[in-house]
Amino acid sequence: MSTMWQGCLAHTDYFEMRSGGGHDYGVWVTTPPHYDPATAKTPVVYVLDGNWAVGMTAPLIVTQLDPMQSIQPYIQVSVGYAGEEAEHWDRLRNRDLVPPGEPVAKEYVDAVELGVERGTTTREQADSQLAELRDSRGDVFLDFLTDELHPRIERDYGTAPSGHGLFGYSYGGLFSLYAWLTRSTFFDSIGAGSPGIVHPDSQVFARLEARGDDLPATKLHVTFNEREILGDMAVYQNLATNTATFLHRLTSRNASVTSALMHETHVTGLQASFLSYLRTCRAQ
Repeated sequence: MSTMWQGCLAHTDYFEMRSGGGHDYGVWVTTPPHYDPATAKTPVVYVLDGNWAVGMTAPLIVTQLDPMQSIQPYIQVSVGYAGEEAEHWDRLRNRDLVPPGEPVAKEYVDAVELGVERGTTTREQADSQLAELRDSRGDVFLDFLTDELHPRIERDYGTAPSGHGLFGYSYGGLFSLYAWLTRSTFFDSIGAGSPGIVHPDSQVFARLEARGDDLPATKLHVTFNEREILGDMAVYQNLATNTATFLHRLTSRNASVTSALMHETHVTGLQASFLSYLRTCRAQ
């Protein structure tokens, strides 16, 4: 990492990695202050949407030194896209973070079309976003995280064998719920910020019903935002309503889940949600 960026993201390495499926990913690895794997091996927290999220979440590694509420040591691994694909992260995330078979909600399509009308999105960009959604591969990306990327992080950074976490926001939050329901034994805790459950027939509801009362023991922390509920955008209203429904179904089954309401919009809620996850699931 260049000297300039090293000053902004202290203790952060960057590398690029091609998955077995032929996709290129950018990976930022932020280690705790004074980290020495020879002294104490540390678990990993994987953060999704690295191109967007790393600048708002990686600096919070200093919470491990907070004398008023310290956080358990962790290495943050932020995963995004590399090279020319980095500028298309908001499209490619639809491919990687959405469960396979997830229905595309009309309200999401309407929001994309509104972007075209307002000139914030081109017709080509809108069509590409929707195309990725209709052929989503969240299962493949989850395999990449756990079976390809993690062994490299474990080897290069001397990580702990357990205690790992996962945090995702929006469609990353939907991915977090999907991971909780399908691969939860890999993670000790999972944070799902404003999970993109836009359609009432989301795959996470189907998978939850399929599990019955056999729910994961992995800690799950879910947040959503006040302005999503009270605002006038149908796509965010759906997200908040469906997230609340998902939470109600979990609490009625005595699942290991906590939740919090952030006083943010969907766009501004990422950092607050991540901090809420750290304070709730990884407090010292």
